[in-house]
Amino acid sequence: MFVNNNRLEVINTIFPCKTMARWKKPVIKHAKMTKYNYIVQYPENLKLGKDFDIGTFTYINCKYGVEIGDSVQIGSHCSIYSNSTIDNKKGKVILEKNCKIGTHSTIMPDVTIGKHSVVAAYSFVTKNIPSNELWTGVPAKFKAKIKSIK
Repeated sequence: MFVNNNRLEVINTIFPCKTMARWKKPVIKHAKMTKYNYIVQYPENLKLGKDFDIGTFTYINCKYGVEIGDSVQIGSHCSIYSNSTIDNKKGKVILEKNCKIGTHSTIMPDVTIGKHSVVAAYSFVTKNIPSNELWTGVPAKFKAKIKSIK
């Protein structure tokens, strides 16, 4: 993936990866670190696609449901909340196919990240992000449209 700064256009490219052929879903237990060093609470409410990647030290609260679609990438040190004890918000979080969440980002309850969208590192997402868009900041705001290459 690269950004063309002249046109603020993010171009998404796919590179084949030999290790993905051996990919297997990890064993996930409530509030226990997985072998890939991330934690999930209420894993019974977690729906996983295939070929996803969750970075180390990420926390996922699934009390009200979290869906992670096929080929989703979540950076390290991210937090995904379906339940917030700070402001009492709750609701399912949906990360649609091939979206990417940058390191140290936070996704709040009742949010959907659309297909092929990118959340920049250190962003704080409080509302839905449509497909094929780049969002960044605190709170996260629209930055650019994403063009997919087939």
